[in-house]
Amino acid sequence: MIHVRRELIAGLEGPAPDPAAVRASLQSAIKLEHATIPLYLYALYSLDEAKNGEICAIIESVVVEEMLHMTLAANTLNALGGSPVIDGPGFLPTYPGPLPGGVQAELTATLAPFSIDKQLPTFLTIEEPEHPVDYPKLEAGADLTIGQFYAAIAAAIAKLGDGAFVDPPRNQVGPDLMRESVVVIDVATATQAIQTIVDQGEGTSTSPLEVVGNGYAHYYRYMQIKEGHVLEPTGHGPAPQDEYAYDGPAIPFDSTGVYPAPTNPGPYPPGSAQAVANDNFNYAYTSLLGVLHALFNGAATSAQMDTAIGLMMSLKGQAKAMMSGVPNPAVTIGPTFEYQATNPANGS
Repeated sequence: MIHVRRELIAGLEGPAPDPAAVRASLQSAIKLEHATIPLYLYALYSLDEAKNGEICAIIESVVVEEMLHMTLAANTLNALGGSPVIDGPGFLPTYPGPLPGGVQAELTATLAPFSIDKQLPTFLTIEEPEHPVDYPKLEAGADLTIGQFYAAIAAAIAKLGDGAFVDPPRNQVGPDLMRESVVVIDVATATQAIQTIVDQGEGTSTSPLEVVGNGYAHYYRYMQIKEGHVLEPTGHGPAPQDEYAYDGPAIPFDSTGVYPAPTNPGPYPPGSAQAVANDNFNYAYTSLLGVLHALFNGAATSAQMDTAIGLMMSLKGQAKAMMSGVPNPAVTIGPTFEYQATNPANGS
C-alpha cells in the first residue's frame, strides 16, 4: 500500500484550511496519479498481446482510469483557482526511485517488463486499499495511505465551502471529452470527483466493485492476474470475503510472451540506434505532456483530445517496436520516459 508523508496535508487540517495548501496538495495528487502510468505502460508494452491478451486488457484498463484520475484532480484544482502544471521536467519522477509525494522508502518504482513475481507485487502495493477485504486494518503511523490523503483533501475542501470555487467554472474537461469525468463547480462535485478516484483505485471497504464504472477496482483487477482467474460473485455471504471468489475463467500468463526488454533502461550510447529510438519516444512523450497541459489549462476541445490520443498511439507503436526488437530481434531496448523538449535525432 502506498503511503504519503503527513507533511503533504500540512495546511489542510484544522477549522480553517489554507486554500493554497489545498491547491498544492491537488498538484501533488496529479503528479502522483501520473507517476504510475509509465510503470504500467512499460509492463504493458513488454507483453505480446497474442500470448497475454487478458493481462494486457487489465493493465490497459487501469491506465485509462489513471488518466481519468489525473483529469479529475486537474478539474478540482482549476475549480479552486489553481492551474495544473504538468509540462516540465520537475513533473516527472525518476526511475528507479520513489513515486512523488514522499512515498515510503521501501517502495522503489522501477521500469521493468511485466513479471508475476516482481512487477505485479509492486502494482498491488500501489493499488492496495486502506482496508482490503481480505486484509487486516492498517495500523496508524506517520504516513498516510493514498485514500487518507484524498480524504484529507476532500475534508479541507468541504471546510472551504462553495465560496472557494471560481464562478463561472473554468478549464474543465467534461464527460464529452473523457468518459466518467466530473465537471467540478462546488463542494459536492469536488467530493464526487475525489471519491471516484479513490473508489476506482481501491473499491469500497466492503466490495471490490467500483462505485463509478463497470468493473472492479484496480487492486482487485491486478489480484485476478496474481490468482490466475477472474473474480466473480459467489452468490452467498454474508461476510464480504464470502461474496466473491477468484474462480472465474482463467487468466493465463505465458512467460514466453514477455519481450526481453531491460529493467530501468538507458542511458544509451549517444548517436546509437538505441539512443535515436529513445530520443524519438521521449520527444513524443514530452509533446504529449504539453498537449495535456494545454488541455487542462483551457484548451479542452475535441481537437486537442484527438491530438493527445494520436500521440498516445504513436508512443505505443514506438515502445512496442523498441521492446520487441524491431527491426533487429537481437537488440531489445526500453523507453526511459524522460522529459525531452528537443529531439537530437531530427534537430527539433
